[in-house]
Order: sequence, then C-alpha cells, then structure tokens
Amino acid sequence: MSSFPANGLPNGGDPQSQNIPPMGMTGEQFRDAATSVVNDIERYYTTLPSRPVVPSVSPGYIQKLLPTEPPAKGEAWQDIENDIERTIMPGITHWQSPKFMAFFPASSTYPGILGEMWSAALTAPAFNWICSPAVTELETVVLDWLAQILGLPEAFLSKGEGGGVIQGSASEAIVTVMVAARERFIRRQLEREGITDAEEIEDRSCELRGKLVALGSDQAHSSTKKAAIIAGTRFRSLTTSRSDNYALTGAQLRTKLEDLTSRGLHPYYLTVTLGTTNTCAIDDIASLASVARDYPDLWIHCDGAYAGAALVLPEYHQSLSNHLTHVDSFDVNMHKWLLTNFDASCLYIQKRRDLTDALSITPAYLQNHFSDSGLVTDYRDWQIPLGRRFRALKIWFVIRTWGVEGLRQHIRRHLHFGDIFAGLVRERSDLFSILVPPRFALTVLTVNPRRKQRTVLDEQAEGGDPRPYEAQHVPVMAETDDEELREANEITKEVYTAIDERKEFFLTASVIGEAYAIRVVSANPLAEEKYIREIFGQLVEAAEDALNKRGR
Repeated sequence: MSSFPANGLPNGGDPQSQNIPPMGMTGEQFRDAATSVVNDIERYYTTLPSRPVVPSVSPGYIQKLLPTEPPAKGEAWQDIENDIERTIMPGITHWQSPKFMAFFPASSTYPGILGEMWSAALTAPAFNWICSPAVTELETVVLDWLAQILGLPEAFLSKGEGGGVIQGSASEAIVTVMVAARERFIRRQLEREGITDAEEIEDRSCELRGKLVALGSDQAHSSTKKAAIIAGTRFRSLTTSRSDNYALTGAQLRTKLEDLTSRGLHPYYLTVTLGTTNTCAIDDIASLASVARDYPDLWIHCDGAYAGAALVLPEYHQSLSNHLTHVDSFDVNMHKWLLTNFDASCLYIQKRRDLTDALSITPAYLQNHFSDSGLVTDYRDWQIPLGRRFRALKIWFVIRTWGVEGLRQHIRRHLHFGDIFAGLVRERSDLFSILVPPRFALTVLTVNPRRKQRTVLDEQAEGGDPRPYEAQHVPVMAETDDEELREANEITKEVYTAIDERKEFFLTASVIGEAYAIRVVSANPLAEEKYIREIFGQLVEAAEDALNKRGR
C-alpha cells in the first residue's frame, strides 16, 4: 500500500511550508536577482585583467567547501549568489581574460549572453518544427546568413539540396557526418550488389562496417579518431611533413588510399583541416579533392573550427572558400573566434539528404502533418541527439550587433596582433625560432638551445601570397641533429614551465614533429596589444634566464 497520502506529498507534507513560488521566485524577486547577477557579470568582465588567468586550486577543492549533503530546505538567493565568488571563481580558468593565449579562444560577448538568457527563458527541446517554429526557422535563416558572410559555395545554402545546422561542437559535427558517410557508403554498396532482402541487407551491412576506414592526418583533431570509435569503424592516420608545413597533400592521400584498397579495406571518410590545432596548417584541399575523384564514395569533411572564421574576410574567399566546393561538409565554431558564446558549432552540408537518410527515425509520437508534408525542416534528423536548444538566438543577436563589417574588423584586429607578436619573435632570433609560418594570429615558437647572432629576415618574398597576414618566409627553425633538438626541447619546456608557474598568462605547449614548441594566440574579444608585448617580455626574460644558467 502506498505511503503517500491523498495530497501526493510524502508524510503528509505541507506544500506551502516553505512558500516557494512555482518559478522559484516571484516576478519582482527575479527582477532584483537578475539585476544583481547582471551587475556581477559586468563587474567580472571589468576586473578580468586583474584576476589570475589560471586557478591555483587542488583537485577536490569544491568538496571541501560544500556540505556533504544537499540542503533540506531552500536557501535565499543572495546566499546562493554569494557562493559564486567564494566557491566557483577560485576554480575558474578565465578564458575571456586578455592574458589567456592558450588553445584557441572561446568567445563570450554581451549580445551572446543575452541570447543565452532568452534561450533559457524560452526553454524548448525543439526537436521538430511544431515544437517551436521560430526555433527552426531562425536557425535556417542565420546559418544562410553566415554561409554568405563566409563566402561558402551556394551548395551549402538551404535554398538548394544543402543547408546548415547548429551542433554543440566541431567534435559532435564530425561524429554526425561520419555516421552519415558510413551509411552512405553502405547504401551505395548494397545498391551496387543488388541486395534487397532485409535480412541480407543487415548481414552485408555488418560485414561492410568491419572493412570501413576513416582517415585524418596526424595533425587533425583527435575528434576524428574518437568519431571512428563511436561509428564502429577503423581509423588510419596520414603522416604529414615539416617540408609541407604539416599540411596534408593529395600525394600522401593517394598513397594511403591505394594501400588500404589493396588490402580489401574501404576508405569512406576523410577529415581535412582549415587551421590545424597545433600550427593552423591548411590542408591542400584542391589536391586532396583531385585524388578523391578516383574514390567517389569517400566523404570529405573540412574542419574549420577555429580558422574557418577568417573566411569572413573577402580576400580569403578566392584562396580558401572556393575550394570548399570539393568537400561534402564544412564546420566552423562561432564560439571560438566569432563572438558567440559556447556552444555554436555551425555544420554545413551539400546534400542534406545524406544526413537525414542516416539519422531519421520517426516513431508515432514524433509524427505530425507538418513534418509529413515535407514543407518544414526537422533538425532532429540532422544531429545525434533528439532535443536541441534555441542557439540561433545568440547568433542572430551577434550578427545583428556587429554586422558583416564589424565581424571583419574583429578578425583583422586579431590578425594584426598576431603580426605584432611574430614580428617581436623575429627581432629576437638570437633567442627564438619560429617553427612554422604564423597563421590566423597563431605563432608557434621554440627556444634556441644556445644564443645565435640576430638576423634580419627578408619579408619581400617573390610572388604574392593570396592569404593575407601570413608570413612569407620558410620555417626559421633550422634542421638539427638529434642532440641539438633534444637540447632545444629541454630549454623550450623549461621556458614554458616558467611562464606557466607564474599563472599570470596562460599559454599552451605541444609536440610538433619531434619539436617541443610554445603556442601563442591572442584572439578573444578582450585581447589587447599591450598584453601581447607583455607576454613577449616574459618569454624573453625566461629564455635569457634559462640560457644564462647553462652559460650560453
């Protein structure tokens, strides 16, 4: 027999005992609380430069600050809000700080925050059009806007067979298109073999999946390998070389494809990258596409998560955007370099049916005459999850706030900062070497194992580079024997560690080829030139200290 009385509350509890309104606050209380939160957020951004960019807490710190059991009764909002500074801020890495120059940026802006507020207020899973027509239709419009701003080929616009959809991250986009690529390959192969019996289709599909291979270069983001694990297929990496500035080329792809097919395997998917994580290398999309013409079942996805934002500049359209006619899908994270709060990963596809054929399942409870008519888009069929947030709002707010010219000015500003930093590094060629040509505001440097005579680089290379703001020189770091490389790696790591231990600036290091290198990229909305010069000064100081200790 149930222990719950007629009022539905355990132990006959009084539903009004705490007098908590249905929404947790009255309207007036919400206005006061929201005003306080907005004031705190504004104060947070105003004081960001004075906060240590990296936290100094130890693992488990929050467990020591919070009770081991949840509160039995509700607490006053002011007490809850006070715990943001006391409990949360000590464990926050401040990605919006102008002293954050690690990884790639994660944008946050006031229009983006306001978009998030409205999205939360209007909370709707929005898995199909009827759930909230505005959620679907605004997403279609703003992604078409962005496609035009980036100069994407018309095949990616919704007026044709393609279109765009907002995903949570570039990694999620890769999983999504890889599943679509897998199913497209299997569907085509079954058609070629003339298999129509349902049981035979299932058996043959399982056989084929065991022979499918997804590809990506050794510089491609690890999400490609992870996606292959999720998709249940093999993954093979293609080795890039320093002589190609770590870009993947058609010749490398052809060699790998011929090797795989000779062993009875089926390459079905390839990630090409516009701006790799390590060095912002740009894979040779044109030559890769030329090779892929001999393998028409190979799905090519272009990962432009960070550097794809630079396509807002018209001067990149001819050299980069136009090459995207050769790829099946393309993704850019507006939440990295385009002023939109996480998450806003914009995935474009040339043939949306490739997605819907792989991902569309419609049980009775999702059926409605609007969807059945084919006159509306149901974005649930373009992604892995069913539900989705109203992320188009913040994109709409951002594009309308900055306009196309404002977005271009934003990107140019950071490219200029990148030029300044790279120039400072070149001026101290006695201390530093640039590993690969700087690109998209990213400079990758190493510390010389011993002081060298300063040199002046010739910036007037013959011929024009269609990609503006990128260095024209060949990699500065000379080829070295193993012993010198080992020494360079040791001292570069020592310098990086010295900067990292100060916790004033946040940089990241990586191993590229066999070289330990320091990455510096200042591209969040609050970036300033003075901080570029400040971090360079700290790098110089740390490098000189390290060399002096070695008597060099």
